[in-house]
Amino acid sequence: MKDIHWFPGHMKKALNNIESKLKLVDVIVEILDARAPKSSRNFLFKEFAPSKKRLFVFSKKDLADEIMMKNWAFAMTKTQNTVIFADLNNNNDIKNIIKNIETLGQENLKKDYEKGLKRKAIRVLIIGIPNVGKSTLINRIIGKKKVNVENRPGKTRSEQWIKVNERFELLDTPGVLPMNYEDQDVAKKLAMLGSIKESILPISNLVDEIINFLKIYYPLALKEKYHLDNLDLANANLISQIGLNRGFLLKGQVDIVRTEATILADFRNGKIAKICLDRLLD
Repeated sequence: MKDIHWFPGHMKKALNNIESKLKLVDVIVEILDARAPKSSRNFLFKEFAPSKKRLFVFSKKDLADEIMMKNWAFAMTKTQNTVIFADLNNNNDIKNIIKNIETLGQENLKKDYEKGLKRKAIRVLIIGIPNVGKSTLINRIIGKKKVNVENRPGKTRSEQWIKVNERFELLDTPGVLPMNYEDQDVAKKLAMLGSIKESILPISNLVDEIINFLKIYYPLALKEKYHLDNLDLANANLISQIGLNRGFLLKGQVDIVRTEATILADFRNGKIAKICLDRLLD
């Protein structure tokens, strides 16, 4: 796979704007993907306001490997940050996120009150890379759809302050990726999950990476999903077999384009296996 470089102009502007808002917020909520707990964090965000209260929300837990998720959760209990693994469509998970935001935000409100500033609303900054669920989380917190949500990286293009109620003000921000990744394995993982636009990467390369990954970590799930007898074949042959088994034919030949698109969609939607791309707990 070729080196991946991804930093549209609107992302640079968004990064600058986010930094300018940091002094206004009480709690930073950083959303990551539970399928890639380490790789889905923008390392640029690590430098943001280290003194601010921070809540890490690992979204899409319903698509993630439960054993690996528990391992990551245990590893993260050693940090001083609050960590939640969540399904953003689960009401109980949303309530838990809100409860933790309130707990973390009360300290700043108390400090301001002692200074004579009778501020009531906790100001919350939502950050994360594209396609991890920032707008979805805000929509669930506010209880009705005010923020455009689309399963496409780069959808949110500008910062939006949203008054939820007397207790909450949220700042939604565009998803921001680093200019490039020195570790290209990280970039590959994000491409596999859809956090980097498919238009800059050949889908055939993505599917090849997916097949390689599944062969190693989830071989049984791969065999069962596509009714494969033998994984000891070249990936191109496996893809052809999958297309044949699914009946994806075009003029008497296996429709490779349709087959690859199906494998990619199945992988991202958890239809092959609940997965974790980050296997090393560091």
